[in-house]
Amino acid sequence: MRLIRPLCVVLLLLLPLPAGAEGLSALARVDPMRSALVATGQGLELKLTLSQPVPWRVRMLDGPPRLVIDTREVDWAGAQVLAMVRPALAMRAGSFRPGWSRLVLELDGPHRLARAEMTTTGVPRIDILLEPTDAASFAAEVSRPDLPEWGLPDAARLEPPPVAGAGPITVVLDPGHGGIDPGAERDGISEAALMLTFARELKEALLRDGRFRVVMTRDEDVFVPLETRTSIAREAEADLFLSLHADALAEGDAQGATIYTLAPEASDAASAALAERHDRDDLLAGVDLSDQDDQVAEVLMDMARTETRPRNDRLAEAVVGALKAAEIRMHRHPRQTGGFSVLKSPDIPSALLEVGFLSSDRDFKRLSDPAWRARLAEAVVQGIVAWSEEDRTLRALAAP
Repeated sequence: MRLIRPLCVVLLLLLPLPAGAEGLSALARVDPMRSALVATGQGLELKLTLSQPVPWRVRMLDGPPRLVIDTREVDWAGAQVLAMVRPALAMRAGSFRPGWSRLVLELDGPHRLARAEMTTTGVPRIDILLEPTDAASFAAEVSRPDLPEWGLPDAARLEPPPVAGAGPITVVLDPGHGGIDPGAERDGISEAALMLTFARELKEALLRDGRFRVVMTRDEDVFVPLETRTSIAREAEADLFLSLHADALAEGDAQGATIYTLAPEASDAASAALAERHDRDDLLAGVDLSDQDDQVAEVLMDMARTETRPRNDRLAEAVVGALKAAEIRMHRHPRQTGGFSVLKSPDIPSALLEVGFLSSDRDFKRLSDPAWRARLAEAVVQGIVAWSEEDRTLRALAAP
């Protein structure tokens, strides 16, 4: 059983929150029927069962005393009923900034965090034990400063790229996870670290080809929010965005590489979420949406996505073809779609490559082999080359 202890930090103004989790894209959901808030001889024990693990942190705040849990978007609908175990308590939840949700448990007096951990194997669960404490100890707990890594990093400041079509093709590589979000783990190796290593190797392979300019969304083990990853691609004026992952499944024997593009049925929701959560001038390259309302912005983004979707499909097909030609082991369904947030840029061809499954013994052995990763990187380069040549030809033919 693997446990993750959160960042225990404090001193953040608590704003009024809505009763539900409206507006969330909900990476995970709470299961109220498998969760509990129990008064024990030691204090209060809170067990929150989730549909999947998420980045999180927990801290205590005063005025009134309360426990605050921040998570990378969890739909907390139904969790409030847990507070009925004790009339002196109240619970509320909602979204408090883009990409993050908050659960607040009001207490009937000062408490301390005796235990706070998340189980990430089997059934994911946050387990917190609160014990009564004196006023002085509680005041010291809530006065601790916030940690610097909690702040959202700014989008990368990059030199202007060459004019589109007249110079190198700009590829943005996105190593998944990082920092407080390690992703899947096996034998001491995290998905975040492995994908950073592979992204660096793929970057070198692309640069050796001579036709590409490469930008990384992260080049160290740091947490980069999903919104910042797509903003980096926007600021780099990317011709292509490729997110890299190596998943793990608790059940089954899935193995092999898979490439995802945005599911068509996710497009409307993606447009709405982008209209609400991104600065208007960050949505479409060359189009000023700052004075447009949500409906106009969504229509313009849908038009852009209609043009980009065939380019995404050709990209996925080219990479799958190149990996098969290089005899890279593929998943039995190598071409799939999904509602991944990093794929929701309306006008940047985007794909997510699951290079394999850490839960598979064979995939884990392959992914741990530098020679195999080098062969994979060269195959991905060939797929991108094939796509870029076809894409430029088709776009030139379609130009007026």
